[in-house]
Amino acid sequence: MAADGSGATHTVTSSTGRVTVTSGPVTTTTVTTVTMTASEPLGAGRHRAALALDIGGTKLAAGIVDASGAVLGRARRPMPKTLDPEVTFGAAVECLHAALGDAGLGGRYDYAGLAGLGVGCGGPMVWPSGEVSPLNIPSWRGFPLRARLRDAFGGLVVLVHNDAVALAAGEHWMGSGRAVRNLLAVTVSTGVGGGLVLDGRLFHGRTGNAGHIGHLVVDPNGPDCVCGGVGCLEAIASGPRTVAWALDEGWQAESASDGATAEAGAGSGGAGSGDPASGDAAPVRGPVGDGAEPVADGRALAASAAAGDKIAHAALARSGNAVGIAIASSAATLDLDLVTVAGGFSQSGPIFWDALRAAFDRHTGMDFARAVRVEPSSAPSDVALRGAAAFILAPDRYAWVG
Repeated sequence: MAADGSGATHTVTSSTGRVTVTSGPVTTTTVTTVTMTASEPLGAGRHRAALALDIGGTKLAAGIVDASGAVLGRARRPMPKTLDPEVTFGAAVECLHAALGDAGLGGRYDYAGLAGLGVGCGGPMVWPSGEVSPLNIPSWRGFPLRARLRDAFGGLVVLVHNDAVALAAGEHWMGSGRAVRNLLAVTVSTGVGGGLVLDGRLFHGRTGNAGHIGHLVVDPNGPDCVCGGVGCLEAIASGPRTVAWALDEGWQAESASDGATAEAGAGSGGAGSGDPASGDAAPVRGPVGDGAEPVADGRALAASAAAGDKIAHAALARSGNAVGIAIASSAATLDLDLVTVAGGFSQSGPIFWDALRAAFDRHTGMDFARAVRVEPSSAPSDVALRGAAAFILAPDRYAWVG
């Protein structure tokens, strides 16, 4: 049983091939066929629960989330490095089953006890049909993720949206945005994305891409973006692009000290779904030194910056500055209450956050825009999972028809 932060525990026992869920210490029993039952079924009342899946460029995360937002079981897997769509899909299914196992539910499953499966996945995608073509997952191009998951999980209700939209839903449902009506959630990691809650409801836009702050132009003379645009926030501020810029400026990964990594992550005030500092930022091979070739990634860059490397410092400040400019523009456009920032690369340290806040202050003039709060994510390891579950468990605010 994974800790869920709520103090709740569950017992899983079995008899004649059935599982009963009650409260108390955990006992896991191996069975062949499992039907989830309880005094209140998992699909109703306070035991109502959903499967949740968060698909990022370098990782898969899955969980079982109940109506209180507690994560009853979880699993995390690296994203396979493959061009085979079936290998990627198989890894996602295995991750979901591992989360069920972590909750103490073994063997084959009768999914009728679950309310559904919510998925946050990198884009672009055809929404709401759930055919995905994530820029950072080359094995999936037009992959029918929603239909395939529905088939794999016995016809369970499946809803698929952008991973940053799941982040916004999670922050508003059970995170720091619970008391606000207008929220932008931003993720800075392998890519840069965003999701919107306006007037208390998830806002989708015409195609489901509302809030896509990663492709807001922050420098008209900036670098080309993978989307085909020029000067996009993602082209400047994402983890891989920031590392690449530092390498072009002469940064060497082997200059990072082992001890600085923890300092960079711990002092950030940032948040994300991955490990401290680098999170989901894809690694780049750095210059060859003595021994093994070093890996140049967000973790190494943050460590170098914390150790005083001027190029690494400039790279993180450049990323934070771009994010601050984009948030300032969004605050003026949308009349927001709150902006939260998550993603592994947003944990890269105070250098990133100081630059972000300075840029936001510099580029907001109107009182209503300056009043917007900008904060790190409230629960970096779970917020996206909770948001994906919210698609299913709180449909009045976060679901959609289609």
